[in-house]
Amino acid sequence: MRRWLEYASRQFNSIELNGTFYSLKSPAVFRRWVDATPDDFTFAIKGSRFITHNLKLTRAVTPLANFYASGILALGRKTGPFLWQLPAIFRFNAERMKDFLTLLPHGTADAERLARRHDARLKRGALLKGTARARYRHAFEVRHVSFFTPAFYDLLRRFGCALVIADTAGKFPSAEEMTADFVYVRLHGSTTLYASDYSDAELDRWAERIREWSAGGRDVYVYFDNDALGHAPRNARALGDRLGIKPPGMGITQQ
Repeated sequence: MRRWLEYASRQFNSIELNGTFYSLKSPAVFRRWVDATPDDFTFAIKGSRFITHNLKLTRAVTPLANFYASGILALGRKTGPFLWQLPAIFRFNAERMKDFLTLLPHGTADAERLARRHDARLKRGALLKGTARARYRHAFEVRHVSFFTPAFYDLLRRFGCALVIADTAGKFPSAEEMTADFVYVRLHGSTTLYASDYSDAELDRWAERIREWSAGGRDVYVYFDNDALGHAPRNARALGDRLGIKPPGMGITQQ
């Protein structure tokens, strides 16, 4: 894993951490990831599915504390956006969303205060002090049609969070609604979820949209998750070439 990350971080300037979705890591793991990557590298961090899928954003204080105390504070200046992917059966509930958004940290100091509320589930240690000050951003990938409403967009804008623009081969709904000062794109595949190869024409269209978002003053994060057949790295490199980005370039999802 270490050598894979060393190589990938010299080809791309960001990686989306998918393992953090499935389990709590340890401070030692995060430190290894930091040590293996260049100084200007960025990690996007996928939020815990225990919070998003099991609890469905309720009773989230202690699980969030465990998540941030598990080693995330070791990322320091390499901290990128946090991705919160909600299950397809989860319907929009304005009060529940507001309560969860209120809990989310917007910087290292907030995360440190939250991390101190962790419980005994962190068997491999807790990290309660950040290695450097960092701004925290949050993006939400929603998959139920009830979320695509002005009420949800207004909540995201109020808290400075982004609505993920997701290409899911038509399986889940998506919208291009700008609610923050950054854009978060997840490319899961245009014709087959997680498996299809993006064509030259499709990559040209995505490159044009990225140029437009960047010209509007927004930071743009793009991650390819069409990795079932290994297309993600090649597609990411091809998109980076279209944008004039030399290695390190676009991002991929690290499973």
